Amino acid sequence: MTSKTDLAPITVAHGDGIGPEIMRASLDVLEAAGARLAIEEIKIGKEVYESGHSSGIADSSWESLRRTKVFFKGPITTPQGGGYKSLNVTVRKSLGLFANVRPTVAYSPYVKSLHPGMDVLIVRENEEDLYAGIEHRQTQDVVQCLKLVSRPGIERICRYAFEVARTTGRKKVSCFSKDNIMKLTDGLFHKVFDEIAAEYPDIENDHWIIDIGAAKLAAEPHRFDVIVTSNLYGDIISDIASEVSGSVGMGPSSNIGASCAMFEAVHGSAPDIAGQDLANPSGLLLAGVMMLNHLGQFDIAETVQNAWLRTIEDGVHTGDIEHPSPDARKVGTKAFAEAVIKRLGQKPQQLPAVSFEGGVEPISIPDLIPQAPQNKKLVGVDMFVESRDTPSHIAHRLIQQTNDACGLSMISNRGVKVWPNGFPETFCTDHWRCRFMSGLDTDFSGTDIAGLLGRLADAGVEVVKTENLYQFDKEAGYSMVQGQ
Repeated sequence: MTSKTDLAPITVAHGDGIGPEIMRASLDVLEAAGARLAIEEIKIGKEVYESGHSSGIADSSWESLRRTKVFFKGPITTPQGGGYKSLNVTVRKSLGLFANVRPTVAYSPYVKSLHPGMDVLIVRENEEDLYAGIEHRQTQDVVQCLKLVSRPGIERICRYAFEVARTTGRKKVSCFSKDNIMKLTDGLFHKVFDEIAAEYPDIENDHWIIDIGAAKLAAEPHRFDVIVTSNLYGDIISDIASEVSGSVGMGPSSNIGASCAMFEAVHGSAPDIAGQDLANPSGLLLAGVMMLNHLGQFDIAETVQNAWLRTIEDGVHTGDIEHPSPDARKVGTKAFAEAVIKRLGQKPQQLPAVSFEGGVEPISIPDLIPQAPQNKKLVGVDMFVESRDTPSHIAHRLIQQTNDACGLSMISNRGVKVWPNGFPETFCTDHWRCRFMSGLDTDFSGTDIAGLLGRLADAGVEVVKTENLYQFDKEAGYSMVQGQ
């Protein structure tokens, strides 16, 4: 008999939509298999949002998460509009869950797949990028979303991807980015990836532009083994990978940090089928297997996954799965879980059985390598101006307020240069980036920027945002515009 002291504390949230159904089914299987868990239940998501917690989670729930350090989470619904933030993103960032690991495996021929041999591991950066959700409406016509990445964040996720590959015996790590367009942000991701890859000569590496990489992942997944990428790209390609492997409903996910971890299905809350006993619990159940391995309960993890494989092999499936056998039996959420429970202790006969004997080697959380300080110099400022005037008239008004410390060098609209020497065919909105640069022999300072802002304000120029322009070791820390 297992004593209470042997139980691993975890926090469980059933979630929204199909969440309660698939969580109940998953927990039934884990409990029947003998999982040694001390469960603390919390409420998150839609009900909590609507009760007045704009974050979607109460303080008492945070206390549970920080105490147990393991979160088994059902899918949740983030209300649209109203300023609500994604709770998934909030939890990942607040608990430092920097690595999102999403395995994608094809179970052909028992689950219809265009790629029977598919076995790809996606390692997604979990805390940065556009998912910071930093957005502003700056003019009547224009809103912005800031894409923020950091060298430490990129270094950590790239090292983790190579450590995952080495620990699990995988042979190659591929980086996906869009550095042909976003030369600073995605350019940094690619650059740091190359630096880290050089430290792992035993593992192959390559780089793909995200658009063709995603296309090849859908059409030729055998090209890939481990993929590491930034937050948004990782979210998109993991759904693509899950769907082409057989069903997005079968995709599990782990979110790993230095002290906490969260386990969830890849898919969302699917409110359109909630309460109808139709949902596939496989993604969340397999996330539970990942959780058991994280907790060191390798025997139970092995038992559950092999029973699940045998269930799939025997033709028991939910409605989202196409099974080729004429004897296959389509069932609901609850009946699927019961079928898995019935097969606990069995192994698949055709699909490869899993073995966690001896445990699963933990993935080390990599240390960051300190960077040498760089010489940082302020050389100019981009001022974003709201106006419905023409580029030449805007330039005339701005030039009147400049002095020898900084001069107007260009104006762009939506990233395209429109002054000087712009084209009349270029479509423009009411949002103009006006670049002021210091003179060649002039020291530039924040005081100069403040003075220019004051003069522009006195002249009735509406400045909605500024961005300082810096050089780092004499290398420009800002992008050129299209047309320069």
